[in-house]
Order: sequence, then C-alpha cells, then structure tokens
Amino acid sequence: MFRHTYAVATIVMLTYAGIVLAETRATPEPVTFNKHIAPIIFESCAHCHRPGEAAPFNLLNYTDVKQRAKFVAEITESRVMPPWHAKQGYGDFANDRSISDEKIALIRQWVDQGAVEGDPADLPSLPTFVDGWQLGRPDVVVQMAEAFTVPASGPDIYRNFVVPVTVPEGKYLKAIEFRPSARSVTHHSLFAIDTEGECRKLDEQQPGPGFSGMGFRGARQNVQGIGGWAVGGTPKAFPDGIAIPLPPTFDLILQSHFHPTGKEEQEQSVVGLFLTDTPPTRKMVPVQLPVFFGAIKGIDIPAGEKDYTITESFKLPVDVNVTGLSGHAHYICSQMKATATLPNGTEIPLLWIDNWNFAWQEEYRYKKELPLPAGTVINASIHYDNSAENPSNPNDPPQRIAWGRESTDEMGSITVMMIPQSRSDEAALEKARRSLTLRSLLESKSNPGGRRGAMRERIIQRFDDDKDGKLNEEEMERATDAVGSFLGRAGFSQFGEQ
Repeated sequence: MFRHTYAVATIVMLTYAGIVLAETRATPEPVTFNKHIAPIIFESCAHCHRPGEAAPFNLLNYTDVKQRAKFVAEITESRVMPPWHAKQGYGDFANDRSISDEKIALIRQWVDQGAVEGDPADLPSLPTFVDGWQLGRPDVVVQMAEAFTVPASGPDIYRNFVVPVTVPEGKYLKAIEFRPSARSVTHHSLFAIDTEGECRKLDEQQPGPGFSGMGFRGARQNVQGIGGWAVGGTPKAFPDGIAIPLPPTFDLILQSHFHPTGKEEQEQSVVGLFLTDTPPTRKMVPVQLPVFFGAIKGIDIPAGEKDYTITESFKLPVDVNVTGLSGHAHYICSQMKATATLPNGTEIPLLWIDNWNFAWQEEYRYKKELPLPAGTVINASIHYDNSAENPSNPNDPPQRIAWGRESTDEMGSITVMMIPQSRSDEAALEKARRSLTLRSLLESKSNPGGRRGAMRERIIQRFDDDKDGKLNEEEMERATDAVGSFLGRAGFSQFGEQ
C-alpha cells in the first residue's frame, strides 16, 4: 500500500533572472518490527494469540509474526482482525479492538519493505497476563463436576449444568468470567443463580451431566439470571455501583448451547467469580429489542430474500444512563442497528454492526455512560440476508429459515443495558420493560395454535372487561401488573417453542 518511495518537493524560486526549479528528495524511516509493529501486535493481537487462548497461533515475538507477515497485513486490511464489528461513529466504546487506518498502513509498509526485525533495544515489553484469567485472579473458582460429551455431529444441544458454589458471608458479585474447555463447540452460556436447589432436582432426573432444554420449568420462581457469555465475548466487571447479592451457598446454573463441528469434544466449563464487600448503589435494567430474541416476531425468511427486517421500539419512562449494548443472531443476519430519538427529535446513534459475524458476539461497552432523558425512543432493527450472495448462509442453495433454536435457524435482538438515574425510578423502568414484553406478545400474530397463541388468548380473556377482543390502556395496565412479572422471569425459553 505504502511502498518505499521518494517524496518529491518542488521549490519555486522567483528571481529577476527567471524561474528556478529545484527538487529535494527525502527517504522515509524504515519500518521495523521492534519499533513500529510490535506495539500494535502486543496491544491488539497478543491478548488472544497466546498459549491457552482461543486463537489458533501465537503472535508474541518477531519469529511468530514474521512467519505470517503477509497474512497479518491482509487480515488487518480486510478488518477481519482484530475482530471488531461496531461501525465507527456509532458509539464510543471502551472495549474497541479495532486499529486505525494508519496502523494498518504501517503493517503493510513493514511487509513490503521486507519485514525487518530492527534494533532489539526498540522492542517493548509484552503485556502482562495473569494465569489465563482476563480479569485477574478470581476470588472463587468453580468447575463442572463432570465433563459433558458433545458429539461430532447431530443437532445443536442445549444443556443446563448445576455447579454448587460457596462464598463468604456478606459478599456481592462484581464480575464473572467463563472459560469453556471446548471453545470450538461452545456457542454461548447463560448464567443464573438457583437458591432453592430446584435445578438440581431437574439434573437428578436425567442421566449424565446436566439436564436438557432451554428453560427451568418448575424452577423459574427461584432462578435469577446474572449474565452470560457468547463466542467472541470478553469478560468485564459490572459498571460502578452495580453488584449482585450472593447467599453463602447456591447453585450456579450454566445454560449452554453447543454446536457440533465434526469432532467429538469434552466440555467442562470453569467459572471465576469476582466478589466485593460493597453493596450496590444502582440497578441495571437490560431491555431487549425485540423481546425474547425475536421469538414472537414470527421470523420467517424466504429463500433468496436479501433484506428481511424485524424492528422494535421502546420509550423511556424515566431518565437513564446507557452503559452498553449487545446483539445476538445466527448465520444469515447481515446487520443490526440501534438509535435513540430524543424528545426534541434529535437522533443519537447507539450501535451499528454493519457486517454481522456469527462467531463474534459481545457487549459493546461505552467509555462514558450515555445519559438519555425520559421520553426518548430507542429503535432497534435486525436485518437478514438469505440470498446466495451471503457467504455466511449455511444453506446452498438458500432455503426458507424461520425462528428456531438451532444455529441454522434464526433469531435476533439488541439488548440495551441501562441504569435509572434515580433509584426511585427503578420500579417504573422495570414496569415499562414488562409492558413492552406483554404488548409484543399480544400484538404478535405468530404461532396462533401454539403456546404463545394460547397464552395470548388466556391473557385477553382474563383482562378484556369490555369484551372487544383487545386490551385498552386500563386493561393493559392491570395485565402488566398481574402477569408482567411472570413474563419477565419466564425468559427466552418460555416463548422459544412452537
């Protein structure tokens, strides 16, 4: 891109005798690994490209990088690596792994000049890594008691594992780090706390480690979600003021999704818990758009459709601070976008992933919390490309794809992580979130004969006092108070089945 060339400077000198033209030439400084490239690699690549991490090879020294110099130049120019899919200008994120155009050009220049090592005195020190844990040494480390065998082939597997945990009295959870042992087959894992041992009873009813399914039927009242991990995600501490109270003993539930890849694998997840003595002073309220990963949007994408889109909106009832966003979808998602429209009509970009990649799903965390006033409308859209032109399409030729739990099915949502600016507003924000879920369910026309359709009918029959076949605002208010909390606990699995 930037080859070793001479810069030509033209100096024009005007004199009484005439015009004199002169040329001067300047030779740019040679680019070396130790002085110019190592700082880029150590900052942006070595975190994953080192022993014990997910990357397939190391990039820790000159020899490592020189062996793949051309590949490193090509993969950074294409922006496949470092993996970062949020479009520039749509949010200022603390965990931005992208590298600048100038650094990409410098790597290309180094390769074209022969990938020279340079003066050893210029080489910076390697970053410090702590025992494989990205957040440092955990206060408590727990592991699945027995490995689960993921077969070489077959449908996707959803399995729930129960891990007993003991922590000191009076502790709060500040961060959680999940480390799968079989990364190639582990798509995601959702974390929850069970204080009554109900999931353990479900585990005892099935042979082998864990129990199957995507939900905790019979245990939802006592299961509290506390986050999750997905491929490409990086662990992070909760925002300042956010912490989760922990009982001295509880069961940590790992609700994991496995995608067989042609080789039998053994998964025995390890989890690190980071604790604090400081109680929470704020409450995080995640709002998912569309709710339940789009399950009640009736996703049904015809073969060949290039831009199938689902949308959802949420009007803030109170002032909030947005701390970050995350997206979830499968293979044929092409892009997702979230914006905030202020009460005065000003639009603020929140997140735009313009080239979705199934392998990299993470939370995009703002450098500074974004304040949004009450009355702001958050809009989210998820786009899908089910054409033959989509290189990520799992079907050749393309086939109809509907909502489903398999990786080759589809789903989609953007989760907006927000904190009420006043603790007195927490209940109002929670109620608005429940109302969104209920409205989405009642307005959905999908699955009329299935569980969701039956639930819609029961809710309307119970609260439709004027018998007009729908709920007015007063009826909706009562329904939200009565069943909204159940819908909030039911979670994704309640609506995931036909």
